[in-house]
Amino acid sequence: MADAAVAGFTEITGSTPEVASQYLQLTDGNLETAMQLYFENGGAEIQQEPAAQPPPVPPQSTRPRPTQSSGYEDEHGVVHLDSDDDDSEIPVRTSQSASASRPAPSAYEDDEAMARRLQEELYSGGGGGGGGFGTDSFGGTDSDGVRAPMARTTETLVGPGADLGFDDDAGLDSAVMAQMRARQRARAGRPGIFNQRPVSSSIWNQDESSSHREALSRATGGASNASNKSTMLAEMYRPPFEIMSKLPWDLARDEGREKMKWILVNIQDASVFDCQLLNRDLWKNPGVMDTVKEHFIFLQYSKDDPRGSQYIQYYFPGFDVQDNYPHIAIVDPRTGEQVKAWTGPPVIKPADFLMQIHEFLDRYSLDHTVRNPVARRKPEVKPERKIETMTEDEMLEMALKNSLEGQTSSKQEDPDELTRSIGDIKGKAKADEVEEDVDMEANGEEEESPQSAAFASIPSDRPHTEPNPEPATVTRIQFRHPNGRVIRRFNLSDPVRRLYEWLKASPLEDKAGVEFELVSMGQNLIGLLDTSVEDAGLKNGTVMVGFLED
Repeated sequence: MADAAVAGFTEITGSTPEVASQYLQLTDGNLETAMQLYFENGGAEIQQEPAAQPPPVPPQSTRPRPTQSSGYEDEHGVVHLDSDDDDSEIPVRTSQSASASRPAPSAYEDDEAMARRLQEELYSGGGGGGGGFGTDSFGGTDSDGVRAPMARTTETLVGPGADLGFDDDAGLDSAVMAQMRARQRARAGRPGIFNQRPVSSSIWNQDESSSHREALSRATGGASNASNKSTMLAEMYRPPFEIMSKLPWDLARDEGREKMKWILVNIQDASVFDCQLLNRDLWKNPGVMDTVKEHFIFLQYSKDDPRGSQYIQYYFPGFDVQDNYPHIAIVDPRTGEQVKAWTGPPVIKPADFLMQIHEFLDRYSLDHTVRNPVARRKPEVKPERKIETMTEDEMLEMALKNSLEGQTSSKQEDPDELTRSIGDIKGKAKADEVEEDVDMEANGEEEESPQSAAFASIPSDRPHTEPNPEPATVTRIQFRHPNGRVIRRFNLSDPVRRLYEWLKASPLEDKAGVEFELVSMGQNLIGLLDTSVEDAGLKNGTVMVGFLED
């Protein structure tokens, strides 16, 4: 058993290494399943089932001795028996003796062993007696010629000419099998600490601890009631029901168009622990929750949830590969276009996610009068070499690589990243289109002469000295630029002009003398030069730095 898995189990559950080894052995080393089983069993130790002992073999001298009343021996050595006592000579096997000869079932007999034992007791019968059937095979007959009972079957009658939407019987069979598999997955997904069921979002906004615990118990199927630690873990890994929408995909898009909100989708796989980390660290972050509530309709689906099947079909074909989780995406409710995606490990940190979300909101808009960024390059496609030009070693290497990569699919590329570069665009028509866009942007900049004049009036000889960190009067502002990010401290009472003065006096590398603009939450700060940092909403905020180069 891996030491790391045992250490992780004991660290989270507080159990002993021996108990951790028992649960990990029971779940084939799956840490998440082992922890869930541990809390569902209340932390009880799993006793090893003793090996079944063979029934004791009676000694040859176990034949009952005749009593005085069963007969007598005369003087010639002849034994005389009373005919009424014949039955006393016959050993009678009572139910008590029969049960004594059978090994006692283990206190923790598993389902398979119990089913096998019951089946043997019911059908083996022992020599055709005892009500057993003793059949040799399914559908055969026993020694008395009695046929075994027919197995129960379930069938569906469909009238002739019924229009079920399928072209042939194969399509009908595949659709029925798909529905049966979906129902089986739904039954198998038992609620638990790491697989909680949706509960009304209004309950989580209440301050009453009793209703909160009751809702948590319903969400976990009662698993949170096992102990205080179970309650703590259930609350820690609880999905963000406060900000989740229960609408299916089509209705969520309709609501997004009506309320002018983006669709934020999170597809979860309960068996992938990174998805649980999203619920613990990302979705419960106050800044993330406030931003999602204001700008998005948030949908969190399990990969087996029928409500998310339409999204998975069109946007997430690699849903059955665990390396593609966690999966988060933003979809335009008007066009259905997936405009940004986060797919696969590592789990994004709340600060980075919040920064990227604000950057997205600065660059994209649901206003029909605003033109959103478009893809300026194609997804990277690795060039393929022809097999006939490869050496034997290269062919062997390719075969090994394909066998390893056959179990996983390539990561889904972020559509937003395709809008950030024009170096890979090919073709004269596309190049002309890009030049036309650049010319339109240049003309728009020439028309913005008041903003250019305001920028030119800001002095460039006033470097910034960061104040001492005082939470009451000082804040940190993150500046995001094409080559990275910079964090600086400013007084809450400083005017926004101070940000421009700092960046003009201490320009970024290779950007000296280049005109720039500062944008926060979709608003150009050049119009707020005399507004304080606090009134401009820049406290602990993110500012995008864009350079207006020729």
